[in-house]
Amino acid sequence: MSTSAGHAPGISFDRVGLDFDGKPLFRDLSLHLEGGRTTCILGPSGCGKSTLLKLIAGTPALPFSGTIRLIPDTDAGNNVAWMGQNDLLLPWLSLLDNVLLGARLRQERNLMLHGKAMALIAEAGLAGYEQALPATLSGGMRQRAALLRTLMEQRPILLMDEPFSALDALTRFRLQNLAARLTAGSTVALVTHDPMEALRLGDRIIVLAGSPIHITETISPEGMPPRSADDLSLVHHYSMLLERLMQGTVT
Repeated sequence: MSTSAGHAPGISFDRVGLDFDGKPLFRDLSLHLEGGRTTCILGPSGCGKSTLLKLIAGTPALPFSGTIRLIPDTDAGNNVAWMGQNDLLLPWLSLLDNVLLGARLRQERNLMLHGKAMALIAEAGLAGYEQALPATLSGGMRQRAALLRTLMEQRPILLMDEPFSALDALTRFRLQNLAARLTAGSTVALVTHDPMEALRLGDRIIVLAGSPIHITETISPEGMPPRSADDLSLVHHYSMLLERLMQGTVT
């Protein structure tokens, strides 16, 4: 049985190690993602941010040392929803049916779910494209559909890898607000390259760098997400995060 979002579990890494292509990616990495909160993960390309999400999801092809567990202890199983960098829309299904894919696979067909999906599609600026096939959609539209599919799952743990990267600035801002509203109370691990996105959405922000990976910075911005990009209190944090990212290298 899934844990409700109101009691979403935390995620604990205890001395986790992993080699990739014969090189150490993680060594003794210890980290705790607080339950019911959004943790944004920043770092240079190739440092292992996506791999971190795959470890949480339990990808079997990634043998690692150490321990990764949910607190309170429970099986990840049906508790986790995943949005990767590729939209993975099924090409033979309409946009609406892709958004409803999880419910369809569970044979949960009802008017309430259909109405919710239609409302989210409209809110994401995709009204009128409900019956469109993925091949007829732009990259940004496909990414919006993939995001809506993930949000429709309402799982207590959401793993999101660059969920807004293909969107224009205004659409990104609107979808960030939508995601923040719908994931409130869930445990969210969100990988991003955008410091301002992290500052708007994260209850906690961690910056990764190096090889093996280590945490170079951890901050917890004030206020509740989604924060306003005009918030002057974020300016100092933005400059510091940008500096940490510029300093981060993969060797």
